[in-house]
Amino acid sequence: MAMLLRYSRRGSSVSSTVSSSQDLFTESSLSEHDQFTESSPSSEDQLIESSSSAEDQFTEPSTSAESQLLGSSPDALVVAPNDVSVSMKPEGTIEEQISHEINADETENKELNFVSPPVNPSWKDNSGMEDITYSSKKQVCDYAKGRWVADSRRPLYSGFGCKRWLPSPWACRLTQRADFSYEGYRWEPINCEMPEFDRFAFLRKMQDKTIAFMGDSLGRQQFHSLMCMATGGEESPEVKDVGSEYGLVKRSGAIRPDGWAYWFPATNTTILFYWSSTLCKLERINATDPDSSFALHLDRIPTFLTKFLYRFDVLVLNTAHHWIKAKFRANHWVMYINKKPIKNGMLLDMMNVKNFTVHRVVKWLDSQLPFHPGLKVFFRTRSPRHFDDRGNCNNTIPFTRGNEVFEEGSRDKVVETAVKGTRVNILDITALSALRDEAHKSQYRIFGTSAYYDCLHWCLPGIPDTWNELLVAQLLCHWIK
Repeated sequence: MAMLLRYSRRGSSVSSTVSSSQDLFTESSLSEHDQFTESSPSSEDQLIESSSSAEDQFTEPSTSAESQLLGSSPDALVVAPNDVSVSMKPEGTIEEQISHEINADETENKELNFVSPPVNPSWKDNSGMEDITYSSKKQVCDYAKGRWVADSRRPLYSGFGCKRWLPSPWACRLTQRADFSYEGYRWEPINCEMPEFDRFAFLRKMQDKTIAFMGDSLGRQQFHSLMCMATGGEESPEVKDVGSEYGLVKRSGAIRPDGWAYWFPATNTTILFYWSSTLCKLERINATDPDSSFALHLDRIPTFLTKFLYRFDVLVLNTAHHWIKAKFRANHWVMYINKKPIKNGMLLDMMNVKNFTVHRVVKWLDSQLPFHPGLKVFFRTRSPRHFDDRGNCNNTIPFTRGNEVFEEGSRDKVVETAVKGTRVNILDITALSALRDEAHKSQYRIFGTSAYYDCLHWCLPGIPDTWNELLVAQLLCHWIK
C-alpha cells in the first residue's frame, strides 16, 4: 500500500504549509512514535553548544584510547551488560566484543532487534545524467582533499529568500551580522572534478527517488540546505508537504514534528529529514508515566528507519554532538542493551558508547543493502565546532586556519573505521569544514546580538551547501559508473 502511495503523489492535495515552530532553530530530541520533548530550548542550547571539551575527548580519542577501543589483548575481559564477562579476541572492535553476548541474548528471547524491512522492487538504475559533467578520470575521487577557492557565483541561493525552507535564525542575512564574505567560496577537490550544482539537472537525476536525512540538528541543517538548493530558494508552491505519509506531523504538546518531507511533483522526488540524534531507538521506560525517563536502546534501530528504509534511494546519516553525559542527564536518557539498563562495563564510557552505536548501525545497514540494490547510504562525518577558550567564535576573516586539506584519512575516526569494508559510504566533511570558523551563526540574532555564542551551527547559505555538493558528486559517481 505504501508503494502505491509513493507513486501516486502527483494528485496529492496535502497542504504545503510549514509550521512556524520550524523557526525554533535549537533542536530538542523528538520521540519515536510516543513523542516527547527532551528539554527546554534554553537548556538544550546550552548543552549542545557548550564550549566544554567533553565531546572532543570522545570524538577524537587519543592513540592509546583508540587502540583500547578498537582492539584488545588476548587475555582482555570486558564486563558486558547484565554483569556477564565475555572473553575477547585481540582483533575485535568494541562492536564485535559485545555483539556475541547481544546476539546470544536475542536468540534466547527469539526476538530480532534488527528486522529486515520490505524490499523496494520498483527501483531501477536508469538515471543517466547527460546534462551534468563528471570527471572522466579513473581514479577514485577523494572529495575531502582540496582547497577553498573564491567563486563569484556563490551563494547558490539568496540568504534573504528561501523563507519557506530555511528557519530564520539560521538565515544569517536576516540577523545583525554585517560581514558575509563566507558565502563567496566553493570547495575544489584536488584530484577530481566536481560538477557544478544545477538544481534542475539535480532533480532530473533524482526522478522517482527519495532522499532521506536522519540525524541531529546538523543533519537538519543539511536537509534545509538541500531544500534551498533544489528550489533555488524560491517559494515553489508546487512542492508539497508529504510529512504525514511518514508520520511526520506535529503532535499535541510537541514543539515541532519529528521531521519534514517534501515532494517535487514534476520529477516525483522526495526530500525528507527525520530527527534521531543518536540513531538509537528511544521509548519511555514507563509508557503510562509522562514524567518517566527514556530507554535509549543502543542495540535497536529506530522504528522509522526499519519501517521506511525500502522507500529510500539515498540515506544520509549523522550523529556526533549528543554523546555527552550532560545531554543524557538533561534528556533523561538511560542506556539499554537487550532491553535492560547498563549498570557497568565498557559501555558506561561515552567514547565506547558512540563508537559501538555507529558501528552497530553501519553493520545493520550493510546487512540490508543486498535487499535494496538501488539504495545508496552515506554516513556523514562530524561537523566541527569552533569555540575558543572563552566560549566564543568572533572571527569573520576567512581562512585564518588555511584553505587546503591534503591529509590522508578522515579526522572522524569513528565513522571512518565503522564504514571501512562495508557498502556504506563516508561523506567526509570534517577537515574542510574545520577551515571555516568564520561561517558559524556566532552571537548574531535577528534583533541584535546575544551573550551566547552558537559556534556549532552554520549560517545558511553556507558550509552545509558544500556538504550537499559533495553528496551530489558522489551520487553521480555511483550512478554513472
